[in-house]
Formats: sequence, structure tokens, C-alpha cells
Amino acid sequence: MHIRRIFLDTAPVIYFVEGHPVFAAAVEEIFQRLQRHEWTAVVSPITLAECLVLPLQSKNKRLAELFRAALVQGAGVEFCLIDDVAAEMAAELRARYRLTLADSMQVAVALVNGCEAFLTNDEHLRRVQEIPVWLVSELEGKASE
Repeated sequence: MHIRRIFLDTAPVIYFVEGHPVFAAAVEEIFQRLQRHEWTAVVSPITLAECLVLPLQSKNKRLAELFRAALVQGAGVEFCLIDDVAAEMAAELRARYRLTLADSMQVAVALVNGCEAFLTNDEHLRRVQEIPVWLVSELEGKASE
């Protein structure tokens, strides 16, 4: 499968920005492809909101700014808003797969914006059949597809 657009769920972004000891290396190639403009990453306001929770709780302004910069102005990143089409699709996905509202919105934004893969580390999202779901824990070799 030839990937040009990939949706980034919250966990992979946190792993990269915070330098997670286990998973940062796994997502490194994805972010390199974005910086080289080989791929475009799609993110939503949900991704940004979820990434900002801990930095805001801990009053870590620097980390909050790193997340904002990566998600709103990052190389190869497209910040996509949630519109009525995505909202209706999210409701359908939520009903079909019994996803949380946030997860169904994330998948809907990916689909509405033409993503060919959805990068997460949430195993339960594998139920979704409309888009290939990649787990960070199983990333080896995926980024070279």
C-alpha cells in the first residue's frame, strides 16, 4: 500500500515530542517522512487537546508550546477541523464499532480527509474496517510501505 496521508492519533505524537523511551524510535521514521514532505500527517483538534492536558496540568508551558508547534505548524502536518460531515460519520462509526466519541471523531476526520492509514497505539481501534489501523508497537517496516 502506497501511503501519502496518515492520521496521527494522540499517542504517537506524545511519544515523539516527549521522547518516549520505548516508542520514540518507532515513530521517528514517520516524522522524518513528514519533514521531508514525503507524507502528510492529518491531526484534529482532539489530538491537540489530548496532547495539551498533561503539560497544562503540570504548568509546563514549554512542552505545551512544543505540542502546539508540532500539531498546528509542523512540517508536513495538516490541522483539520471537525465539520458536519465528520460529525455524522463519527456517529456512524460510534454506532457500528462502539467507540468512544473522541475515537470515532478521530477516525472520521482521518476518513473525511483522505488518509490511507491511522497511526495509534490503541488496540481496540483495530475493529475499524474503513482504514488500515497501524499500532506504534507494531510499526517496524510499516513506514517503508
